Amino acid sequence: MEKESLVAIDDLNRSEILALLERARYFEQHPNSRLLEGRVVATLFFEPSTRTRLSFETAVNRLGGRVIGFSDAATSSTSKGETLKDTIKMVSNYADLIVMRHHLEGAARYAAEVGGVPVINAGDGANQHPSQTMLDLYSILKTQDKIEGLTITMVGDLKYGRTVHSLLQALRFFKPIMNFVSSHELQMPREYIQLCEENGIEYHEYTEFSPEVIAASDIIYMTRVQRERFSDIMEYEKVKNLYTLRRSMLDVAKPNMRILHPLPRVNEIDIDVDDSSHAYYFEQARNGVYARQAIITKALGIDPLAK
Repeated sequence: MEKESLVAIDDLNRSEILALLERARYFEQHPNSRLLEGRVVATLFFEPSTRTRLSFETAVNRLGGRVIGFSDAATSSTSKGETLKDTIKMVSNYADLIVMRHHLEGAARYAAEVGGVPVINAGDGANQHPSQTMLDLYSILKTQDKIEGLTITMVGDLKYGRTVHSLLQALRFFKPIMNFVSSHELQMPREYIQLCEENGIEYHEYTEFSPEVIAASDIIYMTRVQRERFSDIMEYEKVKNLYTLRRSMLDVAKPNMRILHPLPRVNEIDIDVDDSSHAYYFEQARNGVYARQAIITKALGIDPLAK
């Protein structure tokens, strides 16, 4: 297998996505191995992260590799004015793989072009978050026993939410029915509505998070309204608490319905939902380790199923 970067979910076709999901299933059953013994992975997080960084580092450690890097750009030479190009080329001398989160859209693509080792995009601005997409798909598969033909409802920040953008791009292969619930200010961008139209995906846009929408859903994907994406604080204050999922709202839900959230949450899911049979967001986070083990080994050209 060749080494290759994962910058955007549309770098993958349907068969490659399904193959990665099979790898994730394998790693859930065999989480500890020495597949990365002697390999070094650099985690370069120019933006704050808890779950993504720790799950990537856990994935590397469970595979027997070593981790270098930083979780705060202020502690790196970028604070002295070093360019992203110089940082990537320098780190490429030390590591076999770079996992990078950056606030600028397109930064991961640029890093993959100028670096000498594969790059995994751990989030670039409001653009893409492909490893989150893979753990989301794995969570959907585990809870529904399929991905094809599901009714998936995305709620909240659909304008700036890179997780929903990436997930929608991947779902184009699996013919879902999509419900988009948001305020006018945070609607799904036109380019993603056009993606639905071009791929024959049925979609509906709502401003109300109604019982009818909840009752029709197999998956409800809640999102946080991200303060860091707003240049206007008044716009943020206007929309930050519009949609909150409460336990009482789940009375109409189908038994199989599961609630996903990329986390962290703020006010969009009440804590009384946590012990509901529909809540799956903490298990979803655990699935991130298996999905990222799958992505890391693919990026390094290692086939665990061949060993």
